[in-house]
Amino acid sequence: MARTEGDTWDLANSVGATATMVAAARAAATRSPQPVVTDEYAEPLVRGVGLDVFTRLAGGELDSDELETAVGFPRMVDTFAARARFYDDYFAAAGKAGLRQVVIVASGLDSRGYRLAWPAGTTVYEVDQPEVIAFKAATLSQIGAAPTAELRTIGIDLRDDWPAALQAAGFDPATPTAWLAEGVLIGFLPPEAEVRLLDAITPLSAEGSRFAADFGTLNDGSPESQEQARRTTEGWRRHGLDLDIAGLTYPGQHTDVAAHLGGDGWDTTTFGLNDLFIAASLRELAEAERQGAANAISFVRAIKT
Repeated sequence: MARTEGDTWDLANSVGATATMVAAARAAATRSPQPVVTDEYAEPLVRGVGLDVFTRLAGGELDSDELETAVGFPRMVDTFAARARFYDDYFAAAGKAGLRQVVIVASGLDSRGYRLAWPAGTTVYEVDQPEVIAFKAATLSQIGAAPTAELRTIGIDLRDDWPAALQAAGFDPATPTAWLAEGVLIGFLPPEAEVRLLDAITPLSAEGSRFAADFGTLNDGSPESQEQARRTTEGWRRHGLDLDIAGLTYPGQHTDVAAHLGGDGWDTTTFGLNDLFIAASLRELAEAERQGAANAISFVRAIKT
């Protein structure tokens, strides 16, 4: 289904289902003999959503190689494990640098507020739709999970005045902040909304603040991209899921996040997906594995100067 202005979703459909897919991949990666990321909360969160294919992937009942072949997404589990590790390491470095204020926008089923060893005195703010925030809090409470930092949740759509809601929850713009926008700036917002998001973050970021995100587009509109999207959608349908990920993205030229931040006084470093695989000590991507939509995404870390 194409995106529309003011559309809504939950974790079992539309954009929300992609968050469940990513959590299922983290759960599958956690089962590896030598996991690059360990997320004990991913599986119960995925089970709580109730999408069969993702529940089976998270629970080790579905062969990940078979699924990746079926949906045309080679090394999907490794991709999301490496991405999670990349951002975990980013937060670890921010903590060592003395940052104690963290904001995760469009947090989805991110469990870092519960699973990372945050330095004492850290406050983690999570921003997402109210239903998503409520589901995650209730599910993790049922299994006895407790936050490892002071966790403050802000239930609001990013299309609304989330900066005001964030500050109302106690966020201090004068304090250096570690920001994360994971899986947000890859086409799921209109290009102008991407710019608004970045332009809202910069004035809230004191000197020394840090920012990390992935950016690009999952569907550039080319015939090759359209064909891959068709095959991927058919693959998900064969597994009982109506999920057209490319169709959930907005068309048009999307924001070069690194360049935009660079123009606003941030020092940026950009990475490719294979860089993340190398950093996570995973086997490098083969040439054929570098051709898919996931490899059209770049990753950035930035520091406000």
